[in-house]
Amino acid sequence: MLDLKLTHARIRTVDDARPTAHTLGVLAGRIVGLDEDIADLPARTTLDCRGATVVPGFADAHNHMAWYGQSLDELDLSAAATLDALYDAVAARAATLPADTWVIGAGYDDTVMGGHPHRAALDRAGGGRPVWLKHRSGHMCTVSSAVLDQAGVLNGTAPEPEGGVVVRGADGAPTGLLQERAQNLVTSLTLPVSLDKLAGAIGRAATAYTAEGLTHVTEAGIGLGLIGRSPVEAAAYQLARERGTLPVRVELMVAGDNLHPLAAHADDHTTTGLDLGLRTGFGDDRLRMGPVKLWLDGSLIGRTAAVTEPLCGHDHGGVYQDSPDDMRALMVAAHRAGWRIAAHAIGDEAIDLALDTFAEAQASAPRPDVRHRIEHSGVVRPDQLERYAALGVVPVPQAHFLHAVGDTMAEALGPERIGWLYRHRSFLAHGLRVPGSSDRPVAPGAPLLGMQSMVQRLSRDGLLLGADERVTAEQALRAYTLDAAWTSHEEDRRGSLAPGKHADFVLLAEDPTAVDAGRIGAIDVLATFVAGACVHGADTLTDHTSVTGPHPAPAPARSAA
Repeated sequence: MLDLKLTHARIRTVDDARPTAHTLGVLAGRIVGLDEDIADLPARTTLDCRGATVVPGFADAHNHMAWYGQSLDELDLSAAATLDALYDAVAARAATLPADTWVIGAGYDDTVMGGHPHRAALDRAGGGRPVWLKHRSGHMCTVSSAVLDQAGVLNGTAPEPEGGVVVRGADGAPTGLLQERAQNLVTSLTLPVSLDKLAGAIGRAATAYTAEGLTHVTEAGIGLGLIGRSPVEAAAYQLARERGTLPVRVELMVAGDNLHPLAAHADDHTTTGLDLGLRTGFGDDRLRMGPVKLWLDGSLIGRTAAVTEPLCGHDHGGVYQDSPDDMRALMVAAHRAGWRIAAHAIGDEAIDLALDTFAEAQASAPRPDVRHRIEHSGVVRPDQLERYAALGVVPVPQAHFLHAVGDTMAEALGPERIGWLYRHRSFLAHGLRVPGSSDRPVAPGAPLLGMQSMVQRLSRDGLLLGADERVTAEQALRAYTLDAAWTSHEEDRRGSLAPGKHADFVLLAEDPTAVDAGRIGAIDVLATFVAGACVHGADTLTDHTSVTGPHPAPAPARSAA
């Protein structure tokens, strides 16, 4: 007997061997058959989908789950259209807090407001309290004088971190803006976050994710490093799982700052890594270790991406997070130790560094089909496309950036380079696979919004950014399902609705491959299932479907192996 049978559905399998179906059977968390294979089998629960569209569960190949979950409790500045509006929001929040409590906000965008906040204005708005406002990019923040004083910036005792910039005004005084690794001056005062708080943030994020149809996410950088929350951050995901608040599957990228020398046997080539030899692949199908994450350059939003030709209005080529030679050595050592590598590289110069290093690593220790990645791949020259293909490097761009911040990116690049911006179709034409991802909370993370941007490539102001890089809705759906699974070497387990794979799927009110492109992002997510269990929408399913028997509930949580 089946545990669950879906009937009268419009199933988009994303399986070339059988693209569509109407009936699907689930047993023990796996898909066991479609249509005639299971049509006559009884089931404990039958779900009459009444024509709803069923697609594989969506995956986000690059997001920041703990960061996003924490931001839900912070002052939301994403809607601040002017600096005065931001200052008013800070003042309103400060008025509710004790005198010595930090005011923490997130999501402000200087390109929308016309500039960054200034510490003097934050001093007034915050009533002298420490104020810490995080830029939407994650690559910079602005703080008040109280924070700079605690960090030792005002009295000159704090050295400027390598790979970071303490921005100063014409008078030489700090403005409050801290770029890249200069943010460590603040995080050293506020971190680590407790595992209890981190697990709570992860749970809040997971609830939002399942409501958008996500069943798998890759957390892009935990532990020490640019955006880490705690040196024991992986334990927070285990804790959330034990509490039953982690319904989505998670792959964890370990930030490269966590790697250290190891004294393993010389034959093992494991000179760099984590204790006990843990590396990519450790864990199970619910929580496992993915690539090591290495930040090479900065951001395009913050004009700190490493580019071969300066960005418009700037006379420098960007900010590297560390010495290029040191980053190259770490990447090669991680490759030799068995890690998959996810290199953050936005500018084309940083991409050259990543590609050169991957070639060096493969020459020293060949690993066929390793699927190293370049996160963001933001500004890719035409000549670099062939190198991606020759090395088998996976590009991980974020299409919805084009809508959320595309106008300012286009302004930074100029018309000659707009076609290089967050490519998609060119990668496909070179035989590469492009996973869907968001970089949430830098941009909204709903997969359907990302799919719409892949198809349209329109900025918020309606500017078409790289018409030749548009893809079809079918290709966009594949990006957020099978191609995302392939990127993690999990295409045999998830990403399409085929017998033997995880029963992770989403019920949608409409077919994203059949509606007008401008409506893809507005399609309602009716329900989300992971391993055949309903993790979102059980209370509303009866409004859209007919159910016989109880909804399968999520299995009891257990620790990752």
